[in-house]
Amino acid sequence: MINIEELLSGNPYPGRGILIGRSEDSERSVIIYFIMGRSENSRNRVFERTDDGIRTAAFDPGKMTDPSLIIYHPVRQTGAVTIVTNGDQTDTILDHLDRGFSFHNALNTREYEPDAPNYTPRISGLVESGGGYKLSILKTVSGDPNSCQRNFFEYSKAIPGLGHFISTYETDGDPLPSFKGEPIPVAITDSCGLEAFALEVWNALNDSNKVSLYARERNLSSCEVNDIIINTHT
Repeated sequence: MINIEELLSGNPYPGRGILIGRSEDSERSVIIYFIMGRSENSRNRVFERTDDGIRTAAFDPGKMTDPSLIIYHPVRQTGAVTIVTNGDQTDTILDHLDRGFSFHNALNTREYEPDAPNYTPRISGLVESGGGYKLSILKTVSGDPNSCQRNFFEYSKAIPGLGHFISTYETDGDPLPSFKGEPIPVAITDSCGLEAFALEVWNALNDSNKVSLYARERNLSSCEVNDIIINTHT
């Protein structure tokens, strides 16, 4: 397992990232989602709570030039299932689950973002009621926009103290290089509490590019939820 601080601290721009796993005491599922930005438009955002999760919103609406691809609901819940993604595919997954279809079914209808030349991957996660989880990345094949590669990773039995991390990009670049390989196994070091773990991740992100972070834990027995939002613009 890799320490998440070590993984992120040397990377100027992983973009948007999802970490899902199980707490060290095995009692809670843990989710962390963060966003970064290089443009003024991307950096002009905050996370806000909604009835079933969070949404991105403009910090200064007067400075928002293009809401497409950056305003969406990153986290939503349906029943005991929590969805976390980097785009409006959150709503696609929620709609499919509510109609009796699967995470796979939903993402088979989607592909990478239409933001040439980066073609940003769509990364998605789903946490089940028992703590098992799934991750997915939809991206081009070697940067060719004519082909979409859909990768799915399933962790039916979450291991205490272990999580898996996936991001949109490997690092900074022009165009931005898409994440490669399988989700990275990382340690869930939350013995001092969710806030301390969230701050560990937040403080490891590049100061010039980090925008917002959301951390959430759900007790697998009581279903009690605890969450934290950290915004640069606060």
